[in-house]
Amino acid sequence: MNAKIDSINLILPNTSAGGWDEDGPRWNEPEKAQAIRTWIRSVLRQILHYKAEHQRLLDEEVATTLQLVLPQDIVMNNVLPFLELPHSRLN
Repeated sequence: MNAKIDSINLILPNTSAGGWDEDGPRWNEPEKAQAIRTWIRSVLRQILHYKAEHQRLLDEEVATTLQLVLPQDIVMNNVLPFLELPHSRLN
C-alpha cells in the first residue's frame, strides 16, 4: 500500500500540467489532473479491498469465538445469519 501511495511522486514530475502550447495558440489538456484522479481511484480501490478483507476476517473470528462460547443452536439460528448480512448497510 505504501508503494501505491508513493507512486504519485514518480508520476507527477514527468507529467504535463497543461496550458498553452508554446508553438501556437492551442490549449493542452492537463495530464497532471488526470494522473491525480487515476491515482486517487487506484488508492481508493485498494483501501476498499483491504477494508472488505478486514471485515471478512473479523466476521470469521467473531463466528469462531461465538461458536465456542454460545450453545450451538443459538449460533446457528441467530448469530450466523446476522453476520451474513451485506456490510454496505453498516458503512
